[in-house]
Amino acid sequence: MDPVTAFTNLSRKAAVRLFSAHKPVVRALRRRTRAAERDAITTSALAVEAEIARVAASGGPIVAGPWLGEVGYEALYWLPFLRWVQDRFRIPSDRLIAVSRGGVEHWYEGLASRYVDLFDVVTPGELAARNEARQAREEGGGRKQSRRGELDDWLLTQAALDGGAVLHPSLMFRLFRDVWQGNLALDFLFTRTHFTRVRTPPRPSFAGLPAEYIAAKFYTGTALPQTGENLEALRSVVRNVARRVPVVMLETGMAVDEHRDYEFDGIPGVTSAREWMTPRTNLGVQSALVAHARYFLGTCGGLAWLAPFMGVPAVAVYDDDALLRPHLTIARLAGERVRAAEFASLDLRALRRIDAGQLC
Repeated sequence: MDPVTAFTNLSRKAAVRLFSAHKPVVRALRRRTRAAERDAITTSALAVEAEIARVAASGGPIVAGPWLGEVGYEALYWLPFLRWVQDRFRIPSDRLIAVSRGGVEHWYEGLASRYVDLFDVVTPGELAARNEARQAREEGGGRKQSRRGELDDWLLTQAALDGGAVLHPSLMFRLFRDVWQGNLALDFLFTRTHFTRVRTPPRPSFAGLPAEYIAAKFYTGTALPQTGENLEALRSVVRNVARRVPVVMLETGMAVDEHRDYEFDGIPGVTSAREWMTPRTNLGVQSALVAHARYFLGTCGGLAWLAPFMGVPAVAVYDDDALLRPHLTIARLAGERVRAAEFASLDLRALRRIDAGQLC
C-alpha cells in the first residue's frame, strides 16, 4: 500500500473514532433538551389548570366564553372540556353562563343554566369585522383564542356579563395546544375532556323539508380550498347523491366568518336551507337539520365533528389533511368511547384519481 493511501485510511479511521466518541455526549444532550422541553410543557399545563381552579373557586356565576372560534373546535373540544371542568371542580350548572352565537342553546343544555347569544347584542357584520381585527392583532391571523383580549371584554360588557369570573376559551386552547402539536400524548386530552352523546333537538317543521334527506354543508377553508377543481368534484358528488336521496344543503347566505359556502344551485334534488335561517338561529337550525338526516356529508370540520355525537353518521370531505390529522384521530377515538355514530373521511384527491363519477 502506498504511503498516501495508508495515510488516507488512517485519517478516516481517526475521524470515525473521533465522531463516535462524541455520540454518547450528543445523545445525552438531546435527552436533556427533551426532558427540559417536557418539564416546560408540564409546568405550562399545571399553570393553566391552576387558573381554572381559581375560576372555579370564585364562588359566583362563571361565564363560559365568549366563544368566537370555529364551530369544529366548539363541538369537538370546548363542550367536552367544559363538561370536564364542571365534573372536576364540582361546578353546578346554575353557576355557568354559556356565551356563543348562532342559536346553539341546545348544545349547552345540562351544562349551563343560562345561554347568551352574541347576535342578541351585536350584529353579525360587526362581530365578524371586530373578530377579524382581533385575529390580525392578537393571533397573527389565526382563528383561535389564545388569550383574553379587548373584544372579549367588550362583548361581555355589551351582554351585561362583565365584572365576574370568566372561564375563557384560551384556557382550553393553551391546555391542549401541545396535544395537537404532538408534544403530549392524546391521553392528556382524554383525561381532561368528557365526551358524551349530544341531545337531539326536535325536527324542524319547515315547509319543503323532505321526509328523508341527506344534510350537506361544504365550505371553503384549509381542508377544502376554494378551487375550480374542488367545486367540480363536489358538485359531482352531490349530484350523484341527490339522484338517490334528496339533499338539504345547509348554506346560510351569510358572511359570519372567513368561510364561504360552495354553491350547488341548479342540481336536481337539492334543497337550500338558506331561507330557513337568520344569523341568530343559523347554527341551531343547521344542527337540528343534521340531527334528523340520514347522514351528514360535508367539509371535514365543523358539523362533521358534531353529527356522530347526535347519532348521525358523517362523511367528512377534505382535499388537504395536513392540519386535520390529530383531530381526525381524536374524533374517531372519542366517538368509539361513547358509541357515537360512524365517522368516515373522504379524500377528494383519491376520488379524482380513480374517477369520482364512477364511485358515486
